[in-house]
Amino acid sequence: MHQPLFISADQIYGHADYRELVEVLRSGFRSAITAPMRHHHDFPNPPNEKEATLLLMPAWEAGRSLGVKVAAVFPDNSRLGLPAIQATYLLLDGSTGQLNVIIEGKSLTATRTAAASALASDFLSRPDSRTLMMIGAGALAPQLIRAHAAVRPIEQVYVWARNTEAAARLRDSLAGSPFDIQVVQDIPTGMERADIISCATLSPDPLVLGRYLKPGQHIDLVGSYKKNTREADDETIRKTEIFVDTYQGALVETGDLAIPLATGVLERSAVKAELSELCGGQKPGRVSGSAITLFKSVGHASEDLAAANYFYSKIAGK
Repeated sequence: MHQPLFISADQIYGHADYRELVEVLRSGFRSAITAPMRHHHDFPNPPNEKEATLLLMPAWEAGRSLGVKVAAVFPDNSRLGLPAIQATYLLLDGSTGQLNVIIEGKSLTATRTAAASALASDFLSRPDSRTLMMIGAGALAPQLIRAHAAVRPIEQVYVWARNTEAAARLRDSLAGSPFDIQVVQDIPTGMERADIISCATLSPDPLVLGRYLKPGQHIDLVGSYKKNTREADDETIRKTEIFVDTYQGALVETGDLAIPLATGVLERSAVKAELSELCGGQKPGRVSGSAITLFKSVGHASEDLAAANYFYSKIAGK
């Protein structure tokens, strides 16, 4: 009887080569992967105050492979010493439906999300970007730092988190990297020094404030997965040229864009391009050295499928 392979988080992190994975996603955004709108369900989680979220993300490439990610977001898990995000990915054979592999989904999500941000940065940040500000010190943070450093000559990283000890642990975990990493006590200090600002938090309120932005910067927003939460304020939206991973998700699922669209701060026509258009050459990325670019990511099932096939191939030789 056929037994599916299991790929662990340690295997994912041990085999993630971000230069390779960025190119895998670039090809994925040019390919014929079909990804319906993901199922997004918020529900109460008594006795905790914050709602939980269930996400179902299917995708397939006809005749080759299909998969689905089941993810649950429980923001109050930190009280229990547990990760906020729990996820599993099922990768099936595209011609028979046979389950080939079960992948630990949190690590798959972290690596493909980081690679998508780096892919966007390859189009949107200045090629000479050498300083990175990382806002947040969760599971995504080290992957985002590594991914951005894979496409830009990063020499200095600044880290801020509400929990200073978590920021220090992140700094220590990246010891020996080809860049220096420093914990900063406030966000403006890091923003004012950074060429690239990456934000990956569960904050309900803006952390990236437009009054601290300067010409030539690139903003990478990865958190804010709900319509009523946002990581960037209205001034940031007004000052930046905005790009998204997909129109389908980013314009409706995140308060970073849904709120300014609803209030008239942002016009739909002002959103410049999605990743498939950048990868396919239909639209340009950064066109001016002084522009402030912003990439908003909410995640897309095509990224999961492309990354799942990449890791299955690397680890199982398939």
